[in-house]
Amino acid sequence: MRFSTILIGGILAAATATPAMAQDTAPPEPITISGSATLVTDYRYRGVSQTDKEMAFQAGLTVSHESGVYAGFWGSNLAGWGTFGGSNTELDLLGGVVVPVGGGGNLDLGLTWIMYPGGADTTDFAELHAKLSGEIGPLSLAANVSYAPPQKALGKVYYTGAAAAAGTPDDPGDKEDNLYLSGDGAYAIMNTPVTLDAHIGYSDGNSGLGPNGTSIAPTGTYFDWSLGGSVVYKSLTLGVHYIDTDISKSDAAYLLPNFSKGGTTPIADATVVFSIGASF
Repeated sequence: MRFSTILIGGILAAATATPAMAQDTAPPEPITISGSATLVTDYRYRGVSQTDKEMAFQAGLTVSHESGVYAGFWGSNLAGWGTFGGSNTELDLLGGVVVPVGGGGNLDLGLTWIMYPGGADTTDFAELHAKLSGEIGPLSLAANVSYAPPQKALGKVYYTGAAAAAGTPDDPGDKEDNLYLSGDGAYAIMNTPVTLDAHIGYSDGNSGLGPNGTSIAPTGTYFDWSLGGSVVYKSLTLGVHYIDTDISKSDAAYLLPNFSKGGTTPIADATVVFSIGASF
């Protein structure tokens, strides 16, 4: 699931804001529309580059009802690992419901359909998620569980990158599932436009390659993490994040040449990603 951090920040801010004088404030609209547009120097999905370590433009739109039900979409350009022809675009269709829990927390239950318009056969897949979030003063915390049930797009069709390059499936039509656990924290520095954040994630899935030579958990199990921050300036949010995984060159060697840029350069190594975006 590729939620924009800018969009999430806007939703949390709207959900926790309290008007100074209720009698001077119009009642909230039953339906709200929020969106974001972001330019990043590298699209990293769970620590792995989806754009061959090049820039990406990403945008999304979400329609929310006062009941907590929401639906929307999010998209990004792609290059290299994870592209399947067609428009070389990822488009996520999402929907779910956010319900209040405890003393100010929120539980987000939803489904995302990850698709690649015009791409090869057997690329799209569905993923369920449950995300619990809340705030303690300036500190925002979130824990997420994402699970993709067994599907052909996630199957261990090729055991190695060499088999994928040769086009000889080891287990054609195989179906596999994928589990992703993550935790996030953000600290808003009081009286400043600066927010610091941290993320850690754990993937458990297909240790080979799918029907089109990629996988969302290419080495089977691995950790990803990031540390960084953002600054809000007028209508813009500027961000910088250090992103890394525990996938070593030796761990990924059997996936070459697929799991690389140009056949040799790692796409899951440490990097610094800069971003600039706007939300409404």
